Amino acid sequence: MASARPYICPMNTTPELQLIADALEALGNETRLAIFTLLVPAGRGGLTVGQVQGHLGVPASTLSHHLSRLVQVGLVRQERDGRRLICQANYDQMDRVLSFLTRNCCAADGRAEGHGHQAARLLEGTTE
Repeated sequence: MASARPYICPMNTTPELQLIADALEALGNETRLAIFTLLVPAGRGGLTVGQVQGHLGVPASTLSHHLSRLVQVGLVRQERDGRRLICQANYDQMDRVLSFLTRNCCAADGRAEGHGHQAARLLEGTTE
């Protein structure tokens, strides 16, 4: 007698959901998360690949691999300045991910946007 296969409800994926999932998957790696959290406070000026490598102590080939993934999912931008490669956090993509994660926060409780928990305060730029 053949065993019945369990029913798995198909997930309704959208292009937006896939983009967010890809970004979160990329940040799920410890090295990539370290790179991204280093670039975010660096501002729009970014850091050179050499500076990132110096801060993290990651071998060049490993760093290149992880930076490529962050660029692929849109969390990091790179631009060449002569012989230097500048890496910058893509704040627009970071904001899209954060907005996606928080846009329906506590909706079942009937709370409006900015209802006062820590994540909402951080997004609003307040810490009260």
